[in-house]
Amino acid sequence: MKDIKARATAIFDILRNEYPKAEPALNYNSAFQLLIATILSAQCTDARVNLVTEELFKKYKTPKDFISVSNEELEKDIYSTGFYRQKAKSIKECCISLEEKYNGEVPEDFEKLTELRGVGRKTASVVAGNAFGIPAVAVDTHVKRLSNLMGFINSTNPEKIEERIKELLPPADWVEASHWLATHGRNVCIARRPKCFECKVSFLCPSAAGENN
Repeated sequence: MKDIKARATAIFDILRNEYPKAEPALNYNSAFQLLIATILSAQCTDARVNLVTEELFKKYKTPKDFISVSNEELEKDIYSTGFYRQKAKSIKECCISLEEKYNGEVPEDFEKLTELRGVGRKTASVVAGNAFGIPAVAVDTHVKRLSNLMGFINSTNPEKIEERIKELLPPADWVEASHWLATHGRNVCIARRPKCFECKVSFLCPSAAGENN
């Protein structure tokens, strides 16, 4: 574990310098918008979600707006994000929780976020970290993939990956670590065509060893 931590520290120091302005790829103007956008981002690209929410947030401004619309209409509005029936259900359930428990406001407490219906740990982590500045690690597909490739962990369990990154880094770096890995995953360590020869951390990455020999 000591060796892994030392290597992880070196990797994240490089990624910090590579992506000093890394931030969420989702567009939002409030904690509520980020919450809805993150629910929509499951199994969908952030670029697609941004196209959808550009119009969606003009039509639906509050939890009550999402609650009052029919399932069929909401499904039509979010259709292109995929899994639209389940996402519409999750959004409505989440908004009902917000109205029933928090007067339509998004709670700043991480545990309260995870208790919202339709919200998982990843969504709660995104909102907590980026909307409220609460240290949290959001494990998306990039974070999951790169954490394994870089040898931080050998697991596809998001909660185990979240805990491992928290073990490897101080709380002040948790939110940014998710952005660094996600940005690196989109730009360099691409799933089907990784650019190992362009990668600034390849010399520290066990999965890139073959590229460097």
